[in-house]
Amino acid sequence: MRNSSYLHVMIKAVKSSTIWKGCVRMSVESLKVQLIKKAWGDEAFKAKLVSDPKSAIKEAFGIEVPAGIEVKVVEETPSLYYLTIPPKPEDVADGGSSVQFVW
Repeated sequence: MRNSSYLHVMIKAVKSSTIWKGCVRMSVESLKVQLIKKAWGDEAFKAKLVSDPKSAIKEAFGIEVPAGIEVKVVEETPSLYYLTIPPKPEDVADGGSSVQFVW
C-alpha cells in the first residue's frame, strides 16, 4: 500500500428504518473510521475488506451485516477519487434522531 492511498467504505442501508431496530448502535462514521484505521495497519485485513467486506467486518469487529445491507469497499489513489452521494435525508428519515446507526 502506498502512503498516499485511501480506502473509501460505502455502507448502504436498504429500508433502514426496519433493519436497524434492535440492532447494535454504532454510528456509520465511527465504523468507517475503525475499518479504515485497521485496513491501513493490516494488509491482510484490507485485502479481505476489499474482496469480501461482510466477512471482514464480522471477523474483525464481530458485527454481522444483515442481508439487506450492501457494503462496497474501493481503494482511492492519488489520481483516483470516489464521490459518494448519500440518499436525501427525507428518503431515510425515520421520524427520530438524524444520527444514522449501523445495523
